[in-house]
Amino acid sequence: MNKFFIFIVILIMLIFVGYIFVREGNMPVNKNDKTSIIFLIKPGENLNQIINNLAKNNLIRNKISFYLIVKRLGIERKIQAGDFRLSPSMSAEIIANSLTHGTIDIWVTLLEGWRKEEAAQTISSKIALPEIEIIQAFKEGYIFPDTYLFPKTASIESLVKIINSNFENKYQSLSSNSISQLELTINQVVIIASLVEREAKFPDDRQKVASIIYKRLKSDWTLNIDATIQYAFGYQVSEKSWWKKELSEDDLKLQSPYNTYIHTGLPPSPICNPSLSSLTAVTEIDPNIDAWFYISDKTGKMHYAKTLEEHNTNVERYLR
Repeated sequence: MNKFFIFIVILIMLIFVGYIFVREGNMPVNKNDKTSIIFLIKPGENLNQIINNLAKNNLIRNKISFYLIVKRLGIERKIQAGDFRLSPSMSAEIIANSLTHGTIDIWVTLLEGWRKEEAAQTISSKIALPEIEIIQAFKEGYIFPDTYLFPKTASIESLVKIINSNFENKYQSLSSNSISQLELTINQVVIIASLVEREAKFPDDRQKVASIIYKRLKSDWTLNIDATIQYAFGYQVSEKSWWKKELSEDDLKLQSPYNTYIHTGLPPSPICNPSLSSLTAVTEIDPNIDAWFYISDKTGKMHYAKTLEEHNTNVERYLR
């Protein structure tokens, strides 16, 4: 009986101490400090990372208490990525609930290889801006593929500023010496990179594809790139895609400045928005590459050829 009584007393004491611990941890860090802090949660951050960042920003008193509060509220899976306006005067419970709604900005991911219409469609679905206005404001090839944090109330001008700034920062990381030696302008670099992005599925192939494109360009050969014709055709209603899957022999005769089967030189503009990998591939071009031709098989693997005869053999072997 005495042991049972002692056990009950200890249990009650532990519950009381736990209650005080959580209650103390729920209190504001400083109820008199109304200063607003913009707290950022990045996509993919887990609860422990979020709690550590809250503690570093002096927004919560105790990490364990905050963890227990989140678990008690059952909101762990409801916490959103984004930025939140928080204050040291807020209790831990209010902060926890604040992280589940009402982000100031919106995360938007723009993928490599998209054309500007695809990027505009995604942005417009997240932010209340007309898709057509975004398309008109953007410049093809210069919408760097990335995950952006856009203000909910962003204007077209602010979107363009954010995206242009990101592109400029990424472009400056490229080797300017290589670009200079290749005698390429920034627009030519971006156009070639856009071709590489659509042509080469795997990063290991991009430097070789870029080199062959450059070699054909300098030799005044037609580039014979299907993706430029796909770009010219635009949206395919039946396929619900901006990229026509299969091109016929008649398609290759399309009268368009983007048809690289009938026009030499680069197309008039980039055909998509290339990744840093494709941009870098252009700076690593080998003008002395042996190959003149390449094809991509059904798995995306590239096959290279030095002669037209070898190329035709690859076509018969891998595409028919």
